[in-house]
Amino acid sequence: MDFPEEEIDFLAEGDVSSRLENIIQQLERVLESAKEGVLLQEGMTLVIAGRPNAGKSSLLNALSGKESAIVTEIPGTTRDLLKEQVEIDGLPIHIIDTAGLRESEDRVEQEGIRRAWLEIEKADRVLLLVDDQQGIMAEDQQTLQQIQQGGEVPVTIVRTKVDLSGGKAGLHNGEIALSSKAGLGMDALRDFLKQAAGYQASGEGTFLARRRHLEALQQARCSLQQGREQLNDFHAGELLAEELRMAQEALSEITGEFSSDDLLGKIFSSFCIGK
Repeated sequence: MDFPEEEIDFLAEGDVSSRLENIIQQLERVLESAKEGVLLQEGMTLVIAGRPNAGKSSLLNALSGKESAIVTEIPGTTRDLLKEQVEIDGLPIHIIDTAGLRESEDRVEQEGIRRAWLEIEKADRVLLLVDDQQGIMAEDQQTLQQIQQGGEVPVTIVRTKVDLSGGKAGLHNGEIALSSKAGLGMDALRDFLKQAAGYQASGEGTFLARRRHLEALQQARCSLQQGREQLNDFHAGELLAEELRMAQEALSEITGEFSSDDLLGKIFSSFCIGK
């Protein structure tokens, strides 16, 4: 085999970058399908949060179809987490009702609020309840900002007690308006949750993943994105190869053994270095 004397720069061709971009896009599609698969396998964790007396326990009862929580007009009735599991057209939903979020000197209530925030951080989605008679107050804005600053947990504002406020039930500008007691807007909430989850009743074409699969895919995506940065910004082929190896290791947790030669071969398969 004869090799050319001049040094060959494989990265200069530009094809490596386009192939890498294509792989990242494919992985993004697999990730979206995997997220739906996690919901099918393990269900969505839905945290109900908000100020005291915003209607959290009433909504839990309405979704679960039973009197899971004590409902009174006394603020701070719920001090610990209340959990129920329901299904919406086959989609498992793990609902967590939390203590009202507010400043409190009561040590028991403080502990309930601390636990509420821990669940919010782990949730797949948070429903932030607002009494429609009062509207969104400064405390609600602060809670919303704190959740959004904490990470990637999506938040949906739910305006409650529309039977008393005279508001129109349903989905409006990304917010849900409902009355748990009167049953107004509940179907709109259920439909919204299914849509937000990307849920299809048939599950056809969905990668039935578990959370460890999702974490492995996210790790692989991160490595590929880092590799793209090394390639495009620094033209660092050796660092790209290392990121590809790390991506391959992450994917092997799902698929089984897959050698680095296989992955590098897929990237560089069109290059000829000799005859």
